[in-house]
Amino acid sequence: MSAVTLVLATSTGGVGAHVASLARRLSGAGWQVNVCGPQATDDLFGFSRDGASFTPISGKPADPRAVRVVRRVAAGSDVVHAHGLRAATIAGLTRRHPLVVTWHNAVLAPSGPRRRVLGAGERYVARTADIALCVSPDLEERVRALGGRDVRPGPVAAPLREPERFPSEVRDALGVGDAPLLLSVGRLHPQKGHDVFIEAVTHVCKQCPAVRAVIAGDGPQRAELEALIASLDAPVMLLGRRVDIPDLLRAADVVVWASVWEGSPLSVQEALRAGRPLVATRVGGLPDIVGDGAVLVPPGDAEALAAAIDRVLADDAWAATLAARAAEVARRLPNEDDTRAQVEAVYRELIGASR
Repeated sequence: MSAVTLVLATSTGGVGAHVASLARRLSGAGWQVNVCGPQATDDLFGFSRDGASFTPISGKPADPRAVRVVRRVAAGSDVVHAHGLRAATIAGLTRRHPLVVTWHNAVLAPSGPRRRVLGAGERYVARTADIALCVSPDLEERVRALGGRDVRPGPVAAPLREPERFPSEVRDALGVGDAPLLLSVGRLHPQKGHDVFIEAVTHVCKQCPAVRAVIAGDGPQRAELEALIASLDAPVMLLGRRVDIPDLLRAADVVVWASVWEGSPLSVQEALRAGRPLVATRVGGLPDIVGDGAVLVPPGDAEALAAAIDRVLADDAWAATLAARAAEVARRLPNEDDTRAQVEAVYRELIGASR
């Protein structure tokens, strides 16, 4: 039986969901799967409930104990697969097995000491990995520029989750009734551009006073966004972290992403599957994922975002066209088995080359 050690740092969203999907499907395909990550990730994603063994680590890249633990856990593995920069730094310091790194996110820190430290980490990880899998074309370019030896596309697939409630039930629970409903999904972090979305909602109110908006997610920017909503008197609710994203997507009239950057967000894939009209920023991997299944606008432009939303709300035929395009794009997306098969082929390639 072949064995793999999967390493991740703190995650409450897409990275953790992707690793959980890989762990589940690789275990089902006969692999011995070991997962190393912060205990909170196992509590949230249940790696140890899906056939993998789980060993907690801090997830901090400078933690020597985490390096020792990963080295010990990986001793019986044929390959190590790290997800994200922090996890890859830890895994790279073990360097006793072939190393695969999936790059899920870009480094967005501004210039200064923190940016220089993160840049050094990027270079180290890019040059240490035997194979780099990147979730978006711009990440591929970045890793090659940093000295990556073997850089490939690394698509991730959103788990298939079916809605459990009728849209009318969801809307009633949110207290929005028949009002036009805008939905944004994502961690409350500056990368997600929720402040721009909130400002855009206030512009939409001028054309559609009844509009309501909700943001599903939690994170460090919550207090700041609450203050912004209050100062603008914006009709926006922060819902916190939700496990009923498919239900929310089906209930929304327009799904909106105002992100500064995205790689391959699972919630966007879920929105496409739900066949909802989408408005998103033209950043990172989003154009490649959505194709013609969304209206794309520049990042940071609340007025352009509002104008795109206004058109969807005002033009039923345009909304229906976008919804149909989204559903068609979704049918072409890779599924979880496709992702597992690609990753498994990479593992076997490296295992064969190391023998």
